[in-house]
Formats: sequence, C-alpha cells, structure tokens
Amino acid sequence: MKTRQIIIFICALVATLLLARSIKFFDRSTVVAQANTNLLVSAAASLKESLEQAGHIYRQNKANVTLNYNFGASGALQQQIENGAPADIFISAATKQMDALQEKGTILTDTRRNLLTNSLVLIVPKNYSGIADFRDLTGSKVKKIAMGEPRSVPAGQYAEQVFKNLGILSQVRPKFVLGNNVRQVLAAVESGNADAGVVYSTDARTSQQVKVVATAAENLHSAIVYPVAVLKSSKNMAAAREYIQFLLSDRAKTLFKKYGFGIAR
Repeated sequence: MKTRQIIIFICALVATLLLARSIKFFDRSTVVAQANTNLLVSAAASLKESLEQAGHIYRQNKANVTLNYNFGASGALQQQIENGAPADIFISAATKQMDALQEKGTILTDTRRNLLTNSLVLIVPKNYSGIADFRDLTGSKVKKIAMGEPRSVPAGQYAEQVFKNLGILSQVRPKFVLGNNVRQVLAAVESGNADAGVVYSTDARTSQQVKVVATAAENLHSAIVYPVAVLKSSKNMAAAREYIQFLLSDRAKTLFKKYGFGIAR
C-alpha cells in the first residue's frame, strides 16, 4: 500500500513539475512575442519628419514596439490598402481617402479620429522674384507650376480647388508639372525645374531652398484634415490602438505643432 502511495506521489510531483515548466515556457514565449511587436504605418508623405520624430519619443516607453513607415500620396496608399497591402494604421492628408476605406469596411471605425490640420502655400526657389500671389502664376514669366496629381495627391486636389475658385484654372493648367506626392513637388521647386509650386506649409518648412510667397485663404479649398484609423487587417490591433492614443496625446500634439501642424478639433 505504501509503495502504491509513493508511486502516486512521485507521478503527481512529476506532473506538477512538467506543468510548471510548460507554464513558464508559455509565459516566456508571450514576452518574446510582445517584444517583437511590429507596427506598419501607412501615412501621407507630408508627415515624414514629424512621425519619425514622434516614433523616437513613443519608443522611449514602448521599446518592445518597432515602428515601420510607408510614406506616399494618400490616394496611392489607399489603393495599396484596398489591394491587400499590409498595414496596421493609415493616416491620410484628406478625409476623402479615409472615407473610401470606411465605405469598404476596411478600417475600425471606432478608432478613426481627426488628428491634424495644415495650410496650403505657394512656394518659389529661394532667390526667385516676381511672384507674390497665386494670381501671378498666370503671367508669361511663369512657365512651370509644380503641384500634386489631383487624382491621388490631396495637396494637388486642394491646389486645383484654389485655382478654380480664383477663376484661373484654365490659364494655369497648361503649366502644371504633376508630382506623385507633395515631396516630389517640393523637390521640383528646390531644383529649379519649376518656377513655383503648391505644397503644405509644413513641407515648405523642411527646406532652406524655397520660400513661401503666399498662403491660400481657407475659403478657397476644402478643410485640410488628417484622419487616422486602425485597419481591420492589422495583426496587432491592441498595439495599433495604443499608438493612436499616443498620437492624440498632449506630448505628441506639442511635437506636431513644432513641425507646423494644427491640431484637429
């Protein structure tokens, strides 16, 4: 009888040790998984510097999260997402692209927020003179005007609205040099390949080779708003939600203001 009890005791002890080891292994695996969390943020090109800096701040308290970025024109990013390209978070430079994804059921609607605002400016090469207003673009001195492709680049859509509302669209359209994103527009003016360009004020601030000569009145174009949302295809939804909360925090807002953005209400 005693021998049987001893055997039962030994079996129970072994089972307990194996269970404890299994639990320890599971916990350690969970920690490793958390340590390897990767978030891919598809965002408008105009956010490049500010988001990268925000990412450095975020990882001071979230060292287990690796942030990767896919910057481009909002329309192009929208199409990539619709075609199944991987991404956890989308930040557009206009509501149009986010609306399109929402209509197709691609985003988590409860995570959608209006994050930032911006303004539209007319820029010229630093030493260029003779242009002081959008209407001056109709003059014979101006041969090339850089702007985003209106079909995919929100800054281009806003620019086209400005020209239309000023009644000069038909006069300036033949001069358009279209870029695939707002940074291409900036580069065209910096290099002198365009006499003038239309970009966001935040983009103009990143360059020492251009100067702002005019800011478009807000009533000449749709409100410039940057919405953000988590995508339903995200494999890291909890981490993505946390990241968006950080972008909405006072610390992040202070950073975005430093880069010239307004805070959406």
